[in-house]
Amino acid sequence: MSGTPEGPARQERPVPPGTDPTLTERHEERGAAELHDYRAAFRIARLAMAVVDQDGVVVAANDSLGALLGTGAAALRERAAADLVDLASDGRTWHAYREVLRGRRSRLRCTRRLVRPGGRPLWAEVTVAPVPGSRRVLLSVADISDRRELRARLRHLQAHDPVTRLPNRALFFERLSAALDATARQGAGPPREPYGSHGSHEPYDPREPRESHEPYEPHEPYESHEPHGHGRTGRIGLCYIDLDGFKAVNDTLGHRVGDRLLAAVAERLTECADGDGRPRGGGHLVARLGGDEFAIVVEDSTGTEQLADLARSVLEALRAPFDLAGQRLSVSASIGVVERSGQETTATALMQAAETTLYWAKADGKARWTLFDPERNAHRMTRQALSSTLRPAVERGEFALEYQPLVDLSDGAVRGVEALVRWHHPRFGPLAPNRFIGIAEEDGSIVELGRWVLRTACHQARQWQKDHPRERPLFVSVNVAVRQVWDSDLVADVAGILAETGLAPHLLQLELTESAVMGSAGRPLQALRALSDMGVRIAIDDFGTGYSNLAYLSRLPVSVLKLDGSFVRGFQDEEHSNPADELIVEALVQLAHRLGLTVTAECVETAGQAGRLRRIGCDTGQGWLYSRAVTPERIAELIGAEPLPV
Repeated sequence: MSGTPEGPARQERPVPPGTDPTLTERHEERGAAELHDYRAAFRIARLAMAVVDQDGVVVAANDSLGALLGTGAAALRERAAADLVDLASDGRTWHAYREVLRGRRSRLRCTRRLVRPGGRPLWAEVTVAPVPGSRRVLLSVADISDRRELRARLRHLQAHDPVTRLPNRALFFERLSAALDATARQGAGPPREPYGSHGSHEPYDPREPRESHEPYEPHEPYESHEPHGHGRTGRIGLCYIDLDGFKAVNDTLGHRVGDRLLAAVAERLTECADGDGRPRGGGHLVARLGGDEFAIVVEDSTGTEQLADLARSVLEALRAPFDLAGQRLSVSASIGVVERSGQETTATALMQAAETTLYWAKADGKARWTLFDPERNAHRMTRQALSSTLRPAVERGEFALEYQPLVDLSDGAVRGVEALVRWHHPRFGPLAPNRFIGIAEEDGSIVELGRWVLRTACHQARQWQKDHPRERPLFVSVNVAVRQVWDSDLVADVAGILAETGLAPHLLQLELTESAVMGSAGRPLQALRALSDMGVRIAIDDFGTGYSNLAYLSRLPVSVLKLDGSFVRGFQDEEHSNPADELIVEALVQLAHRLGLTVTAECVETAGQAGRLRRIGCDTGQGWLYSRAVTPERIAELIGAEPLPV
């Protein structure tokens, strides 16, 4: 039967001279028997196969292929093989197939999604390879639907949270990244396949998972909710949700109740996401990121108002009590809300902004939603940048000291100076102490920075003394953080620096805030007493804003009270002054003097304030009336000069 694996009809061939005719006939009979066996094996093989000629036409097909494709084997003859198994649907596969037919390629293997008669789908692994000794090729088709279905189920288990059945963190990031990619491609020409071809020369079908490492969940394809070109905004919204106090539920009622609560929360979140006029199951992506954290992705967001409405609906939905197997529980949530252009962000950047905003919602009181604020984030980023560069900045010499005079209110003479540190940041420029001292106290770098300030100020005070030996030497006042007392040996540091610089102890004044000094016990109190015994003066800074425990003053080794500027600012003029402020200040000054303390008034800005402080009996004043913080050279000019106006 011509055109079949059996080949052309048998013809008598002449026997070469000298050949045994009987032996030749036996060889021919054996060959015919083997050929018959091959025909039978081809017909009954369970693997679906077809022989295809060099033009791509089916020469013969076995019954298994006919059954696989829902037709008889005979009906497949003279058909184009590429049409039977969809080899021409993409250029790369078609080219590879033609190369095998022409003998220029040894094999083609690909995965195809076929449709049987009646519309039933089938996943098949198609192999095309040359038949040895022939110009024809053998096409084989293996049904791998069950294998792919098993892989799909395993993939589903791997990509979904077992407690809530929501997409887990891994799948969430895959879909978020895919949504951002799709959004970024808008307006940049026709959409391209996001992951190229899969398998061997297999085009990616967005309706089905990849052969391996599928980007999307099988049977839950990632698709936009709007047709391409309609309803697109190019923006992505994200609500990052964290339950308030969930740990207490787990700790008190157990993980079983906690899991039930998470599942109930997931159901309510899904209902909120399926709202917005969308059909059930067609809403925004809801995922559990881990623990009690959830996220809702809003593709093609129409604006922050849409996200705000969604966040409010989530808070309202979670506010209703949960009935869980006899347990009635109430929870609240904090939500960080972010919206970005898909072309201007990444999944990582979007999540970082959402986490930051969620932290703000927690810090602002919980049970609320907070919208991402670029200005607030810039401040946070600046703080982080300062924190990461603060320690090396000391070694690089980026800090400098300026000094503000402390003036005797009785005669206007400069008696001392307060050292104020400035950071000449290479990126942010000159920074005042309130921009970085709090950061230094938090991360512990205040110890190293404070030691540098103390040494530099003492060196400078000693240098002024050497340059002006005939003048009354200035004392220098240095601020000390309470962490310097706890995290270092402040007494040893001070003793060492005084010995190194040659500055007399009574010319050094250490300022600690009232909240740090009042209530001091143990090591801090011992350190203060040791410093006082050494001759160093101890001053309480910003007195009147903290505990103001006057009785405690008698038990502290304190030499100076520095009145907070809020009292002085009440000393405007006779017409606008607050009599209560003046009475309080007068009482504090009198009490301090009876305890042997001197009093310094901060923030003196007018001559009227200075005059009233002088009448009350305040000892020294500090403020812009006399001078701002200035360089060491300017202080040197004030030494021995005419007294400042008081």
